[in-house]
Amino acid sequence: MNQIIINIKSFKYLALIIISLTVILLSSNTLKAVEKKPQLVATNNVWSSASFPVERFQRYTSPFGYRRSPRGGRLEFHNGLDIAAPQGSYIRNWWGGKVIKVGDRGACGTHIIVQSGNWKHSYCHMKGGVQKINGRLYMIDRAGGIKIAKGQQIPAGVRIGRIGMTGRTTGPHLHWVLRYGNNYVDPAQVLRAMYSKQAIRQTSNIRSNQRYQIKLEESKVISNQ
Repeated sequence: MNQIIINIKSFKYLALIIISLTVILLSSNTLKAVEKKPQLVATNNVWSSASFPVERFQRYTSPFGYRRSPRGGRLEFHNGLDIAAPQGSYIRNWWGGKVIKVGDRGACGTHIIVQSGNWKHSYCHMKGGVQKINGRLYMIDRAGGIKIAKGQQIPAGVRIGRIGMTGRTTGPHLHWVLRYGNNYVDPAQVLRAMYSKQAIRQTSNIRSNQRYQIKLEESKVISNQ
């Protein structure tokens, strides 16, 4: 009889241990799901806040990849996308991040580089130049009202410069370069992905507005009866 009582008590303790372990495992899975959910949302909406980089866009003048150089005709790798616009047209920051470089020398001319996580985006041939003020470097275009500091945080869509012809260029355009890690990325592919996501979102918003209008009209009919 005593042995039966001991066995029952042992079974109760074992059951309590199993229940406790189950609760702990369920809790940890719930926590993981909560942690991953914002990441999934960010991934699905990754392009929703990105901005097209040029105002008064005219055309794309030179794609990403190998091409014949406009100076001399030799084969060379073109590491970005050239976007033509009238001189003085504003350039907007593609994605929010930190300005890691401002410069006004070399083939790129007056330029800035912004880092957004693993992405780096460069903007070349802009108007203006670089000045050092109180020990800090700035890209300054006074006529355009632009003053960008190295180390500054800038949001997506903000004006960061104007189309010029500084550096090595045959016409007014933005030479826009994207890198993910140490690899160059074709900006045209990014723009296609970006606008497909934004188009889906806009379509969803239009449908939501249409459903709202239908409900509004239905409510009017009901209230007038």
